[in-house]
Amino acid sequence: MDIKGKKIILASGSPRRKELLAALDLEFTVDTGNTFEERYSPDTPHTKVPEVMSIGKSHGFHRPLEDDEILVTSDTMVLCGEEIMGKPKDREDAVRMLKMLSDREHQVITAVTIRSNAREKTFSDTAEVFFKKLTDEEINYYIDTYRPFDKAGAYGIQEWIGYVGISRLEGSFFNVMGFPTQRFHEEFQEFLKD
Repeated sequence: MDIKGKKIILASGSPRRKELLAALDLEFTVDTGNTFEERYSPDTPHTKVPEVMSIGKSHGFHRPLEDDEILVTSDTMVLCGEEIMGKPKDREDAVRMLKMLSDREHQVITAVTIRSNAREKTFSDTAEVFFKKLTDEEINYYIDTYRPFDKAGAYGIQEWIGYVGISRLEGSFFNVMGFPTQRFHEEFQEFLKD
């Protein structure tokens, strides 16, 4: 893909985002230097929280961008009912989250911000994920084997729990992994045209 001589910077330490962006055959560097404190106003609509966080991460980048650079930031949120599920605090919190996700539907919303010195674009993508009824044994096995403490909602769709627990998905699998590749490809091509 022709990126018109631009240098892409992924401002994320997520190995999954790095893997997914690389799968689009784009060359980029990773730079996680950031001053943004991950907070948002309590009256922010839940579905808009990932956009607020992604924009905050973009503007919290630790240095000004060069004219030939494009910065990519992202934020993924699991929304189950009215609860925003971030990364679990500990094992007990991970168990609580997976029990809450069991036998019901939830949303995974990922927002992406693409920014250069000339312009900025933020979009979000939503997937509906359906879990079967998880047994305590399955929950304990997954947490003890995969230790999903760095994942929103305490699970990774690409791991064992996704294979045995997810009965249906409406939307992008890669969005649930943490980066909506197909939508990003379209939005990035449009960004380069402007």
